[in-house]
Amino acid sequence: MSQQGYVATPPYSQAQPGMGGYPTGFGAPPPQSHYGHYGAPAQPFAPQAAGMKFPKSRTYFRQVSSSFPTFRYPPLPADSAPAMSPYGQPPQRPYHSMPQATPPTQQITNQMSAMNIGGYGRFTPNPIQSPQSPTSSAAPQPFQMSPPTPMGHAPLSPQGPQLPPLSACPPMAASPPVGVPPMVMPNCQPGSPLMGGGGFQPQMAGPPAGAFPGAFPGGAAQMAGPPQKKLDPDSIPSTTQVIEDDQVKRGGQLYTTNLRGQVPPFVTTSFSVQDQGNASPRFMRCTTYSFPCTSDLAKQCQVPLATIIKPLASVPKNETPLYIVNHGEAGPIRCNRCKAYMCPFMLFIDGGRRYQCGFCNCVNEVPVQYFQHLDHMGRRLDMYERPELSLGSYEFTATLDYCKNNKPPNPPAYIFVIDVSYNNIKSGLVKLICDELKTLLDQLPKEEGAEGSAIKVGFVTYNKILHFYNVKSALAQPQMMVVSDVAEMFVPLLDGFLVNFQESRAVINNLLEQIPDMFSDTNESETVFAPVIQAGVEALKAAECSGKLFIFHSSLPMAEAPGKLKNRDDRKLVNTEKEKTLFQAQRGIYEQLTKECVNQGCCVDLFLFPNQYVDLATMADVPAHTGGSVYKYSNFQVQVDGQHFLSDLRQDVKKSIGFDAMMRVRTSTGFRATDFYGAIYMNNTTDVEMAAVDCEKAVTVEFKHDDTLSEDVGALIQCALLYTSISGQRRLRVHNLSLACSSQLSDLYKSCETDALINFFAKSGDPTVPPLHGCSERGGAQCGALLRGAPE
Repeated sequence: MSQQGYVATPPYSQAQPGMGGYPTGFGAPPPQSHYGHYGAPAQPFAPQAAGMKFPKSRTYFRQVSSSFPTFRYPPLPADSAPAMSPYGQPPQRPYHSMPQATPPTQQITNQMSAMNIGGYGRFTPNPIQSPQSPTSSAAPQPFQMSPPTPMGHAPLSPQGPQLPPLSACPPMAASPPVGVPPMVMPNCQPGSPLMGGGGFQPQMAGPPAGAFPGAFPGGAAQMAGPPQKKLDPDSIPSTTQVIEDDQVKRGGQLYTTNLRGQVPPFVTTSFSVQDQGNASPRFMRCTTYSFPCTSDLAKQCQVPLATIIKPLASVPKNETPLYIVNHGEAGPIRCNRCKAYMCPFMLFIDGGRRYQCGFCNCVNEVPVQYFQHLDHMGRRLDMYERPELSLGSYEFTATLDYCKNNKPPNPPAYIFVIDVSYNNIKSGLVKLICDELKTLLDQLPKEEGAEGSAIKVGFVTYNKILHFYNVKSALAQPQMMVVSDVAEMFVPLLDGFLVNFQESRAVINNLLEQIPDMFSDTNESETVFAPVIQAGVEALKAAECSGKLFIFHSSLPMAEAPGKLKNRDDRKLVNTEKEKTLFQAQRGIYEQLTKECVNQGCCVDLFLFPNQYVDLATMADVPAHTGGSVYKYSNFQVQVDGQHFLSDLRQDVKKSIGFDAMMRVRTSTGFRATDFYGAIYMNNTTDVEMAAVDCEKAVTVEFKHDDTLSEDVGALIQCALLYTSISGQRRLRVHNLSLACSSQLSDLYKSCETDALINFFAKSGDPTVPPLHGCSERGGAQCGALLRGAPE
């Protein structure tokens, strides 16, 4: 009997008709029913087999006959109470008031009808003789065939009455009284002796569901417990309907972040955010906004505890941009123990002279220049005048301590590297790129309120060799410098390679007009790839700045150079254990390039235009681990795919971005960040050095318990991102989020966020493979690379 909320069904809870003994076709009918089939009429009492015991609650007298044994109940006194029926049934009427039992012939007919035998054709057990009509004066003849001996019972006398064979296993009967073992029927199969001979007979099914009041909808196989409920398709919510309902209910409304553990609107819903102490869901979204209090409860709920962080997410124009806080040379206020930054979760005590960290509970002294008195509620008087005390997201101006070599960084640079091999020239791709850059460079990202962009630009073309261009504003014509020794890459010029576009506009436009004509007669089809990235890194090192490479490539790099690749498209490995090797990157020089790019803050964006096999797994490895993206256009045609490519290029160039970034996620006591998912690069278990992070990149961080969480305190998360802005300023962006804690699974499930869960499952499936977004046969596939960690 199952223990999962089992509810007894009749006859356990109420009396049922036809609860007599085993069905027989002989002898006088018993005065009272005992037990039998569900819903069957009152049946005569069956003789008990040898070895069967009777309940001690009743007394039976046995009369021995020369033909077969019979059993009769003793007469009950008139003033005595009727005996209680087994298993909680209501008392039955005295035996002398019981109606006449159904004749044996009618009994068999009723049983066969109850088992749906009639639906399979008429069936007469052979060689059983049909009993005579009860109106006949002749005595009923005993059955001639003995059924198999029931398990655990002694065989009946051959001269005594036998049980009539059934054409199918009987339906589940009521449980016998205590002390009386139930009769076990043999397995009835077509063609067996019980089926009336060796001829084929269809196997009889059990009674249909609902044939008997209160009966199980099946046979004896379901006696172990209640029937399993099937998933009702009508009970599954419609995805589109839920999205539409959320848009109607919360669309266009103002979402305030003043409540702990508040579930935000869906990502498909248009809404405005007012920061009142917790980070906007545009920056941080959790898989659930109510964390379980214990690790055991977390394992039981089977919901991953994670948050998706998009640190540089775009803020709509109708929302307030992030405030920039400058604490001067002293820098941001931090906890002495856990290094958490000042935030609304800090508790000021001792009249404002000290504060208790909300993450590690350490008590710290308040710097003299930061002191402020407290009001009657224990809050600082300048709470709403300082963003770090009243908002969930804000930025600090970093000091020289947060810069490399204690020197302020230079503005970043964009380097455009164009493959001028035969395929790209013939397809018209090179001309398309050059024409677009003439106008696109006017839209380089810039700081809010700035007149122009501070980003510098440079240009390189390549096939088997590399061509660097001097576009200094003082020149009348651009100058080309060729580097044919790709084994030891270097930059042939320093001054004039990376320039301001506004200052060198005329020279740059002249260069972009000449590039398609300079290589119009080329027959070179072999290309290099790793030296191209190496050249970009060396150029940024020489300029002492971070930056981004835009590489436009078309074929597998098979020229003799470092990073040469070969065709690994082995069809024999498909559907085998080694098939996964086709999607694994070849490390070697590309792994070393990744480290150099991250150390220098060099992000790589790759635009691929292949007409045949390219080792995308290897070529995309560097972009994926440097915060870059991969766009792939198979069998590119200018007329068909040109607008799609230009749209991707414009968006990629214009989006806001931060360079040379580091990130760390801190949590309050009781849990911690353990796993970080995405295409990332880590030097240790807590910090990640990122070459760049833009407004479209996000990282998924998973948390695990290391202690019990309190429902009163909740769970706190702080993300700190140190990066270089597009203006060359070192900044520190902080996001804070407070979550509720509960010991009830219902609260956890109610606060789950479906989009965050799908994000987690997609990234945690195989963290070694960069995720592709928007992949199509001709479309762009972005390898969203990202990221987690933070500065000490």
